[in-house]
Amino acid sequence: MIEITCNDRLGKKVRVKCNPDDTIGDLKKLIAAQTGTKHEKIVLKKWYTIYKDPIRLSDYEIHDGMNLELYYQ
Repeated sequence: MIEITCNDRLGKKVRVKCNPDDTIGDLKKLIAAQTGTKHEKIVLKKWYTIYKDPIRLSDYEIHDGMNLELYYQ
């Protein structure tokens, strides 16, 4: 299990525990469950990289304690 922190820069910081084999889509669903927003509206970024839904966290080299930027469409 790894823990990822997502910050939307509007004061909302979400900490999510997931597996490295989970996809970005799975991570968005976990974030949506905590924030109350729809997972289709969530966009995850790191710098200028937009993470795509079907790709696993381990493929993006997302590891324990990493911070991601949380945006809403």
